Amino acid sequence: MASQDVQQGKKANQTGAALHMGDVIKLENHLEQPEADVADTPVERRRRGGGRGAERTRRAPATSKYLNLVNTTAKSTVLSEDALEAVHQASLTILEEIGMDVILPEARERMKAAGADVTPGTDRVRFDRGLILDMMASVPPAFTLHARNPLRNVEIGGNSLVFAQVASAPFVADREGGRRAGNQEDFRKLVKLAQSYDVIHTTGGYPVEPVDIHASVRHLDCLSDMVKLTDKVFHVYSLGKQRNVDGIEIARIGRGISMEQMEREPSLFTIINTSSPLRLDGPMLQGIIEMSSRNQVVVVTPFTLAGAMAPVTIAGAVVQQNAEALAGIAFTQMVRRGAPVMYGGFTSNVDMKTGAPAFGTPEYMKAVVAGGQLARKYNIPYRTSNTNASNTIDAQAAYESAFSLWALTQGGGNFIMHSAGWSEGGLTASFEKFILDVDMLQMVAEYLTPLDVSADALGLDAVRDVGPGGHFFGTPHTLARYETAFYSPILSDWRNFETWTEAGRPTTYDHANRVFKEKLNTYEKPPLDPAIEDELDAFVARRKEEGGVPTDF
Repeated sequence: MASQDVQQGKKANQTGAALHMGDVIKLENHLEQPEADVADTPVERRRRGGGRGAERTRRAPATSKYLNLVNTTAKSTVLSEDALEAVHQASLTILEEIGMDVILPEARERMKAAGADVTPGTDRVRFDRGLILDMMASVPPAFTLHARNPLRNVEIGGNSLVFAQVASAPFVADREGGRRAGNQEDFRKLVKLAQSYDVIHTTGGYPVEPVDIHASVRHLDCLSDMVKLTDKVFHVYSLGKQRNVDGIEIARIGRGISMEQMEREPSLFTIINTSSPLRLDGPMLQGIIEMSSRNQVVVVTPFTLAGAMAPVTIAGAVVQQNAEALAGIAFTQMVRRGAPVMYGGFTSNVDMKTGAPAFGTPEYMKAVVAGGQLARKYNIPYRTSNTNASNTIDAQAAYESAFSLWALTQGGGNFIMHSAGWSEGGLTASFEKFILDVDMLQMVAEYLTPLDVSADALGLDAVRDVGPGGHFFGTPHTLARYETAFYSPILSDWRNFETWTEAGRPTTYDHANRVFKEKLNTYEKPPLDPAIEDELDAFVARRKEEGGVPTDF
C-alpha cells in the first residue's frame, strides 16, 4: 500500500507540473529577466534559469525593514510562579548571608554609605534584601541608546529586540586564512560587515581583539574606527577608568553633542562581568562608577557555568547568576539613581568530561528562559546571547545557534550579544558564521513580523478567481506580490540535485564565504561631518601622545 501511495503521488506531481509549467515559467521570467529578453531565450534555458533550477536572484531587503524589531509573541517559561519566587528569595539569601567580594575600596565605601554591611579589613560585602529591592526599584524599565545616526537609535526594554555583533574573540577565521590571531585588518572588515546589515543593530565590542595594536592605545584606534566605519551604537570595555573616560569622549565627539546632552541621551554601553563565583573585581567596578555616574548604559552579566563557576544544577547556577546580577545592578543605582542598566544572563553548562563550556544545549535554553522570567519580574531589560561551541561552520554551529535563538526569542531577550559571528565557544570570530547568523537573525525577524490578516491578505478574491482544481501562479494576486511574498534566504540553495551537482555541489560554507567577500566589496562608509572627524583625530592623536593608558608591557 505504501508503494502504491508513493507511485500515485509521483504521478500526481508529474501531472501538476505539466499542467502548470507554462505559468511557472511565466512567473520565473518575471523574477529573473527583463521582459525584452524573454522572447530570445530558449524555453529550456529559461526553465533552468529560475525556480529550483538555479540560484535565485537575491533582493536586498528594504533599508528600514530590520530596524527597531519588536517581539510581541507570548513568552515561554520554565519556572512556575512559586519556583520563580524561590529562585528570587534564594538569591537574596546569598547576598544577605554570604555576600560578595568587592575588590575596589571606593566601591565598598559607596556600598557602605548606601547601607550595605562591609566587613572591616576584608573585601566582603553583604546586602540586606530590603536594600537590594530598594535599589532595583529605581532601574528604568526601558530607555533609548542613541547612535550618531538617529535612524540607528535602539530601544532597549519592553518588547524590543536588539542584535549586537560578536565581541571580544581573540581569534578570527575564514576559509582561506584559517584561524589566526586577531588583527586590525580583520577587525575593520568585521566592523564593516556589521555596518552592512540592518539586522545588526549595534557592534558589541571589538568583534576580534586586534593584538597588533598595542594595548595602551588599542581602545583609541578601535573606538575611532567604530565612529568612522559605522553609524551605530558601540561599546567601551571596562578595563580601568581611563578607557571608560576616553570611550565616553569618543562617543560624544562622534555624535557632535555636548557632555550635558550625552548624559541626557545614553550613547555608549559597557559589559560588566562578575568574576564568578560571587566576586566583583576592580576594573569592572570602576567601569560601573564611570559609566553610571554619566548616565551611560551598564550591562551586568555574570558568567556562571554550571559545574565550574556555579553549582552543577541549572537551578543553583541561575540562583547564583541572579544574586551576582542583583548586586551589580544595585551598585549602579548606588552610583546614580535611575542610571540605565540591563540584567545580563550567561548561564550554561560544561562538558563534565573535559570542563569545556557547552552552548546551545537544553540546559542553556532553560537558563536563558529562566533569566528572562527574572528580568521581567524586576521589570529590567534583559541581555542574553546567541551561542554555539562548534569549531567550524557545520550542522553543530547551526543547530546550537538555532536553539539559542529560539530560547532568547521565546524567553524575552531584549539585547542579544554575540548575535552574529560567534564560533568556537566565543574564542573565534568567523566571517562565514557571521553571514550564516545574519541569515538566521533575519529569519527570526520575519517570524516576528505580525501576520497580515487584512481583507486583501486573506485572498478571498483570488480563491474565487481560481476556484476548485486551479492554481495561483499566474493570478493578479500572486503577480502583485511575488517579489516580496516570502523571505529570500541569503544562503539556502534550492536548486535541484542535478543542477547543484553541475555547479560543484557548493555547501553553506561555500556560499557564506562568497557572500561575505561580496558584501565587503560593496561596503559604503557612512557619512561623517569632516569637522567631527577632525576633532576625533585630534583627540586620538593627543591621547596617544600622552601615552594612552598604562600597561605592564
